[in-house]
Amino acid sequence: MKRVLMLAVAVAWSTAALAQTPPADANPPMPAAKNPAEMPVGPAKGANSFTEAQAKSRIEGRGFTNVTGLAKDKDGIWRGKAMKGGTSHDVALDFQGNVFPR
Repeated sequence: MKRVLMLAVAVAWSTAALAQTPPADANPPMPAAKNPAEMPVGPAKGANSFTEAQAKSRIEGRGFTNVTGLAKDKDGIWRGKAMKGGTSHDVALDFQGNVFPR
């Protein structure tokens, strides 16, 4: 009887723990600002799983508008053109979601 009771308690605890695990966010929000000392100096090469629409959304999330000409290069970096502050910029988005104006 003790074993059945202990098994029931263990199952109840594990079920409660699973119910409290939040689902993973497929597109987590970008931080408002990063410490410049912690920012990489350029886009990181790597397998980029962002779609073109997601890449455009990330770039726009950094304050750019009129994002055009997005294409993924051989290093997995999305590159295109965008406007910010009335000025045209070349922009890049790496697989980590970092946006780099040039």
